[in-house]
Amino acid sequence: MNKRNCWEFMKCGRQMSGHQAHQGVCPTATAVKLNGVHGGLLGGRACWVVQGTKCNGELQGSFSDKYKSCQRCAFYKAVMAEEGTKFILSPILLERLKFGKAAVQPKQFDRDREKTPFTG
Repeated sequence: MNKRNCWEFMKCGRQMSGHQAHQGVCPTATAVKLNGVHGGLLGGRACWVVQGTKCNGELQGSFSDKYKSCQRCAFYKAVMAEEGTKFILSPILLERLKFGKAAVQPKQFDRDREKTPFTG
């Protein structure tokens, strides 16, 4: 499956050396901490957690300001469908943006939980 980044899907051209980069490179295209998420380049498959993106020509604010509209976006829905159970939830992506990686990985959490004296 060819996993497209948001700038390819939306055809905005605001990626590095894109046809609209002269208007400013999208912060998604420089989000190094999200590189590889959902198989994308930089933040290209997690744009909904990146502050300052443009959608339909309008500058978007923070995650909390824009997330409701992102949930209605065709690209967001496509990534969710393509990733299925491997879709990384927004709180984990936000943590990765802030700290460089998620402090608690889902598989690590399951292994740690199995080791506690209260399970069994």
